[in-house]
Amino acid sequence: MEKNTQTLLNRLEPSAVKSIVTNQNTSKAEQLLEYYKNRKHIKHPINSGSDRGMIAEKELKYANDALAHIFVGQPSYPPHFCGDDINWNSRPVPDNEWVWQLNRMYFWDAMGKVYAKTGDERYAKEWCSQLVDWTDKNPRDKAHDYAWRSIEAGIRGYKWTGLYYQFLKSEHFTSEVLVSLMNSCYDHAEFLMTKYTSGSNWSLMEAEGLAFIAITFPEFKNSEKWKTEAIRRLNIEIDHQVYADGHQRELAMGYHLGCIHWFYRTYELAQMNGLGDAFPDSFHKKIEKMCEVPMKIGLPDGTHAQFGDDWAGVPGQHANLFKKWSELFNREDFLFMATNGEQGHRPDQTAYALNNSGIYSLRSDWGKDAIGMVLKCGPNGGGHCQPDNGTFTLAAGGRTLMPDAGSYIYHGDPEGRKWFRQTKVHQTLTLNGKNTKYAPKLLNWKPGAHLDVLVVENAGYPDLTHRRSVFFVDKRYFDIVDEAIGAGIGDVDIHFQLAPGKAVVNGDQGSFRSDYKEGWNIFVASNQQKGLELHEEEGRVSFGIHQSGNETRLSLPIKKIKRGVRPAVCDLGCSLRKGYSTDKSGTPESTGARLQSSSNFGSRKGCEKDFEK
Repeated sequence: MEKNTQTLLNRLEPSAVKSIVTNQNTSKAEQLLEYYKNRKHIKHPINSGSDRGMIAEKELKYANDALAHIFVGQPSYPPHFCGDDINWNSRPVPDNEWVWQLNRMYFWDAMGKVYAKTGDERYAKEWCSQLVDWTDKNPRDKAHDYAWRSIEAGIRGYKWTGLYYQFLKSEHFTSEVLVSLMNSCYDHAEFLMTKYTSGSNWSLMEAEGLAFIAITFPEFKNSEKWKTEAIRRLNIEIDHQVYADGHQRELAMGYHLGCIHWFYRTYELAQMNGLGDAFPDSFHKKIEKMCEVPMKIGLPDGTHAQFGDDWAGVPGQHANLFKKWSELFNREDFLFMATNGEQGHRPDQTAYALNNSGIYSLRSDWGKDAIGMVLKCGPNGGGHCQPDNGTFTLAAGGRTLMPDAGSYIYHGDPEGRKWFRQTKVHQTLTLNGKNTKYAPKLLNWKPGAHLDVLVVENAGYPDLTHRRSVFFVDKRYFDIVDEAIGAGIGDVDIHFQLAPGKAVVNGDQGSFRSDYKEGWNIFVASNQQKGLELHEEEGRVSFGIHQSGNETRLSLPIKKIKRGVRPAVCDLGCSLRKGYSTDKSGTPESTGARLQSSSNFGSRKGCEKDFEK
């Protein structure tokens, strides 16, 4: 203990040590503890008196399990007993995400929240014991790489400063706990100074952890250097990672929302401690622009089009965020989103184009039962993106009727992950079933009172470009025109998928529909033509990590055998309506809102006037 205390003192500014350690009759460690227990001039968004909301049932379980060393790693797996003598390298499943996330200590967050709410010293005592145990067992060396990826180090740097404030006043927060925590925070900061994963969300977590340690503990000799570097990186990355339209470059909504937090929390901490001038006004404005994105391209019920490594979530999931943002930016449209339209005022558009990101949203109105489509045709967003340009998600009546397949898993099942990262499992066009490259282009965007027009294309193959034109007519139905342009020949398929549930497929007529007994359904039919048949394909959809269910997936293939100008045309009609009343052929008697698609293979000669800007 004495050696560790001296190590810490050597890491502090001499002037700070001189003002803290003044009593020769009291141990230096105890004087450090007294100083930090009574220090008032450093502010933090989380402290022992903060109200973090009600304790969720899941949080209480995490906290109580942690008392018995039953820990949560990757949360989609069951919790695991890691031993009376804790093994921080426990691996109960063959998925590295489990051990990596074990060392983010989500259960410590739960323990801190329960302790702050209840004052039950069992949680403080156990947390203090586990903190010392972890720092003793996990020095920063090669043998402990499992705990020292830069992303985990950054997350801990942020979280531990909050836990420090939550448990600081406990009788169990001893000088040993303080010395262990601060020495480890110093090691974290020095490590994070050597790691800068520019262009990735990792860089934001690295910078956030570095900033929170530096600002929370300015007594360290290197704190000013750490703080300056962390803020420098955040100022660089908000320009580098956030497009002018507000979307984070990885083009997955979950990561986009995470980036809002990672940018804002350090900005907030700096403001609280009189360091707001370290960020330009544009930084705050860019965060506001980011907060508009889930409003602009969310589905009508508040779920997501689960593009890339993202999942749809649940209706109304961002109400608390929009409430916070409405206050932070004085935005009435955010308040509208937060209160399901009961307060504030609705957004002033029903169609949004995120031109840089290549994500477009069309909806009938701002009610939760609205008809809505979100379409993607954007740049390569990196490892969390999928080769899916042209794909879309369609919802109506509070139900997602044609979802994106999702992503299923990160680690632990490489083949499973690979399946979801195929172009052919998305609602777009393929040539010979191969994956496309990212080569997007916006040709036309013209929203209007009675007609919204969107025309995009993706030069996904060396000799074939997919052009998709969407016409949203009277805010009631969609017409879609697909073209395969270029010299490439072979099997051209347009793929579609319905949400899980019973589907009625009529191959002879080239039609299919969902068959929900309650609520809204969708009906799709093609005009028959030579060489065009409706094929059923293997279908999967993932609405949560490690979840994979069945869906109906179909394709309309046609053989492109000539390089000439004669088009082969396929018309698809798609009805959206609440409930079904059918005639003898199985076709809905009333179309309601429909989606009609025409696909042209070959030349677009004679069609240019349809695509003029």
